[in-house]
Amino acid sequence: MSLVRAVGVRKSYGHDEVLSGVDLEVAAGQVWCLLGPSGAGKSTFLRCVNHLETIDSGRIWVDGEPVGFAARGGKLHELREREVAKQRRGTGMVFQRFNLFPHRTALENITEGPVQVLRESKSDAVAHARELLEKVGLADRANAYPNQLSGGQQQRVAIARALAMRPKVMLFDEPTSALDPELVGDVLDVMAGLAADGMTMLVVTHEIGFARQVADEVAFLDGGVVVESGPPDQVLENPREPRTRQFLSKVL
Repeated sequence: MSLVRAVGVRKSYGHDEVLSGVDLEVAAGQVWCLLGPSGAGKSTFLRCVNHLETIDSGRIWVDGEPVGFAARGGKLHELREREVAKQRRGTGMVFQRFNLFPHRTALENITEGPVQVLRESKSDAVAHARELLEKVGLADRANAYPNQLSGGQQQRVAIARALAMRPKVMLFDEPTSALDPELVGDVLDVMAGLAADGMTMLVVTHEIGFARQVADEVAFLDGGVVVESGPPDQVLENPREPRTRQFLSKVL
């Protein structure tokens, strides 16, 4: 069974239809990279998967559960905000901006969710947070505040913070776009490590090299639809669609 499945997803803002019928299936352990020009609907789709945006039609399932809805009595009922927040725990999300709490250390940023939301004991949360800081290469920065960290380090703390909630799937919305070029590699290395560990990932990115090396599947979006999808060597090296070829000719 697919861990993430989207069927006929549509989303509009006023008269502007941003998603025009997106279909996508992500198996457990797969890495999908979503490519496309600005305004293609990539980030909006990711936000819909996490129910940060409510879709207008279609349906999205994560681990078999309809996102934002629950089946009761043979019908789908929209969840209340508290229920949505509980459902959202299984989906980790990393944004372009790091959004760390400025008054909390790296360690405290990571333990906040597990203690306050998952009700983990402080000692268990701290032990797990230290393991995650080791994973992202920041074991020696546990007591540093965000303003003492580089942008790449802050983003790696943000990744560790999302992982601390023990998600089933990780969503990355252009996680390196706000970084100086020399800091991008460290973040991509952490993400490649997660992929190697079997984490299911949906990644909106302009890093074609990362998509080529790490992705199991690549989807090219434009105009709110999936124009083309398939393995990286097919989509990136021998695309079928003229629009995909045009896009890649400009970014490669």
